[in-house]
Amino acid sequence: MDQISLPFTLNSKMLLSNFVGKQNKQLIDFINSLFDNSTSVIVYVSGGKSLGKTHVLQGCAFAALDKGMQVAYIDFKQGVPSAYIENIDTNDCICIDNIDMANTYEQELLFDLYNRIKDTSKKLVVSAQDIPNNINILKDLKTRLSLAFVFALESINDKQKLDILNSKIQEKNITINKKVFEFLLNNYSRDLSILLDTIDSLDKSSLQQKKPITIPFVKQQLKI
Repeated sequence: MDQISLPFTLNSKMLLSNFVGKQNKQLIDFINSLFDNSTSVIVYVSGGKSLGKTHVLQGCAFAALDKGMQVAYIDFKQGVPSAYIENIDTNDCICIDNIDMANTYEQELLFDLYNRIKDTSKKLVVSAQDIPNNINILKDLKTRLSLAFVFALESINDKQKLDILNSKIQEKNITINKKVFEFLLNNYSRDLSILLDTIDSLDKSSLQQKKPITIPFVKQQLKI
């Protein structure tokens, strides 16, 4: 992992190979093809909350690492040291999450970054809540990002959410009846990120109390 440059840790479960959605396959295939391209490529990924922007960008980082590339990943949702951004173009593959949350100075740095790498072989993959024309960033940066390969993530239906939740518990080697997931979807939240955090919390409580995760247990813990 010495080929990665980042101020925080990646989630090893966020891989391109386990990203869901048939319509998203075009994006995943495109990212996988990036690393065989000798020219600079800019990819822009848009999508609302819980659609998987971070999963895609971290998956891209891992895929680039597998190719022996020097990789950087930053997430403006978590905050990034300006000095780190200034030197980020030393990497072969740069993944920038939640670019629409960068402040004005950070956006200026990103504009400079774009200009520095456009005639190189470096890859830049960024994400935001909406397409370039609809986000509130500097005009010059918006213009540059509008020239990127722009992909919109597919909305996730309830069946796909259930599949993701089921995959999550398989990773943890625990058993939860499908009806528990359906109960959470219908009575607690339909937000995938909230559901994933809830499963983690329920798993910890279940282990502490030595009780199975059932609908009555969920009702008790979440006070539904």
